[in-house]
Amino acid sequence: MRFWVKHRVDFNKFLLKRANSRFFQASHDDLPLLITRTNDAHDLPLPKRQTPGAAGMDLHANVHEPVCIRKGARVLIPTGIKIALPIGYEAQVRPRSGLAFNFGVTVLNTPGTVDADYRGELCALLINLGEEDFTVHRGDRIAQMVIAKVEMPELCETEALPDSLRGDGGYGSTGVVSTTK
Repeated sequence: MRFWVKHRVDFNKFLLKRANSRFFQASHDDLPLLITRTNDAHDLPLPKRQTPGAAGMDLHANVHEPVCIRKGARVLIPTGIKIALPIGYEAQVRPRSGLAFNFGVTVLNTPGTVDADYRGELCALLINLGEEDFTVHRGDRIAQMVIAKVEMPELCETEALPDSLRGDGGYGSTGVVSTTK
């Protein structure tokens, strides 16, 4: 029995090592993402992942003066980049968790969709849900961009839809567990 336990631990380490090596061999570079900077953003970094396994690439504020976002206010912050995605993909502009947790600053229309055929400057629509005003400075990491595949189905109009267990039951139709007695 001791041999099996010892061997099993070694085997688990082997599997974990193999899984990690396969995981880290996966490349984010398989999808072409054309990117350019606006004329006023050549000093800003391009979006990048902060760790190899991160899904999102940080977007930076392309503001020339500090921008104060008052409590409850929303502001459109430019990022200084333009992209060209392949058809069938989108870029999602999402909040940065640290800004949301620490300051209450988030992306209002999250996730904001950037279509594959859009060629303008990417912007982040930020809202301050925090308790204090928040100031955005040039180069601040204000949001993150995630590239996602989009299914583009052909719409097929029909007279009736097939039945399902749920049917047309809407909000709350599958039941709500009461927290009060």
